[in-house]
Amino acid sequence: MTSAREQYAKTAAYETAVRTDGLPQWLAPVARAAATIEPHQLSRFLPPESGGRPSAVLVLFGHGDRGPELLLMERAGTLRSHAGQPSFPGGALDPEDGDPEDAGPVRAALREAWEETGLDPAGVQVFGVLPRLYIPVSGFVVTPVLGWWREPSPVGAVDEAETARVFTVPVADLTDPAHRVTTRHPSGHIGPAFLVEDALVWGFTAGVIDRILHYAGWELPWDRAKQVPLDRSA
Repeated sequence: MTSAREQYAKTAAYETAVRTDGLPQWLAPVARAAATIEPHQLSRFLPPESGGRPSAVLVLFGHGDRGPELLLMERAGTLRSHAGQPSFPGGALDPEDGDPEDAGPVRAALREAWEETGLDPAGVQVFGVLPRLYIPVSGFVVTPVLGWWREPSPVGAVDEAETARVFTVPVADLTDPAHRVTTRHPSGHIGPAFLVEDALVWGFTAGVIDRILHYAGWELPWDRAKQVPLDRSA
């Protein structure tokens, strides 16, 4: 019997090549930043010399009723790692995805987005791949893959055991200083966060968004003293 993943591998038609032609003008600053950004400019948590589980996330930009937007999802509260957190679609690389040093992360990001949200990868143009980052708490070595949602497709929670909901956030809300806060983890770590769409976006996802806004020149001055504490369950 053919599994859903095997069926996807046989039928999915999409590009893994990174290309910037045909992007909307508003995405040009993100594409330029992606081409030059260094790992240490994105995070202080960089991959170890060995070990870590290769994975990828899809940072997908679309254009909605309120202009440019990002696709996010909320992970199910029963998952073993990062339960209940808003995040980008994504997950670990599978052997079928290929070499982590080649197109493997692009394939993994698109496949995971399909599995988690029902996204049709044929409508996505990959225009950038950011340096690999590290999530110490789960041991993932994550490659953020940047995509332009050229041809939007219906999305939603495919498996409620993995995904609680799927939603889009206007970039205007992410840059609005009123929606920006910092979080303090019980471990003492302080990082950027966003209060959007009835969700607190924090951790790895918020860190990547924060750096993209900054290096794309979209960031507005905001009050970094406004803090939201996280409890031990985070």
